[in-house]
Amino acid sequence: MSILIDKNSRVVVQGITGSEGQFHSEQMMEYGTNIVAGVTPGKGGLKTLDNTIPVFNLVSEAVEQKKANTSIIFVPPPFAADAIIESALAGIGVIVCITEGVPVRDMIQAKEIVKKNNSTLIGPNCPGVITIDECKLGIMPGFICEKGNIGVISKSGTLTYEAIDQLVNVGLGQTTAIGIGGDPVIGTTMKDCLALFEKDTDTEGVVVIGEIGGQMEIEAAQWAQQNMSKPIVGFIAGQTAPPGRRMGHAGAIVSGGDDTAEAKMRILEECGITVAKSVADIGELMKNIMNTK
Repeated sequence: MSILIDKNSRVVVQGITGSEGQFHSEQMMEYGTNIVAGVTPGKGGLKTLDNTIPVFNLVSEAVEQKKANTSIIFVPPPFAADAIIESALAGIGVIVCITEGVPVRDMIQAKEIVKKNNSTLIGPNCPGVITIDECKLGIMPGFICEKGNIGVISKSGTLTYEAIDQLVNVGLGQTTAIGIGGDPVIGTTMKDCLALFEKDTDTEGVVVIGEIGGQMEIEAAQWAQQNMSKPIVGFIAGQTAPPGRRMGHAGAIVSGGDDTAEAKMRILEECGITVAKSVADIGELMKNIMNTK
């Protein structure tokens, strides 16, 4: 099993005729992702990717004619929220938005519409989702992954890749890896992802990579303490960041409360999560836990 996406996902790429859309669509198809359509307003009727993928003007047309149920968005920031809303209104179940720099006000509206239409949004400003050996949605390098029984949730793209590499190096593969994004307003939280992994029978452990700023990691840890039966290894990035300064992501800014790295690490441990002091420890810690199960 897996969460969010699998080999049966029928993918429409919004922004498929742009340079980013073209490049990453080719990469996704090489991995095995079932791309059935693309959308670029004004270019409906064309075919792209060696004349194999039809392009539509609207997501609803891709849903109606190609039974698309999953979308990935490579659209410039001023138009990305509208692209998310269009997919949600068209009945797309899983929406992944890679775009960085989407205005916060736009995202607040888009998130509300996604919720009302019972869609799941990953991102924006994220590397996407990969279910190993089945489907890749986004910019993650699929070749670094190996199929196994560990789920991965991360705010950071590059640390997602590092965590996967650490797991592979100790002989642990992955079920699904999710880069949820580091913006202040994102569609799916760490708690949401933990709930999905808890229900997945193939996932036996989860790695969670958070960062300074906000309360998401704390909310996820408190939920896990009450509801999670599977072991979690956590890591908090930004341990040397000074208060009041944004580090990397738009959401990674410490206000001075329990959103510091030190405070989050302490709370995660109090909630029963094994905390890695360094990202280099993630693999070994998870291996030790799995060996004692």
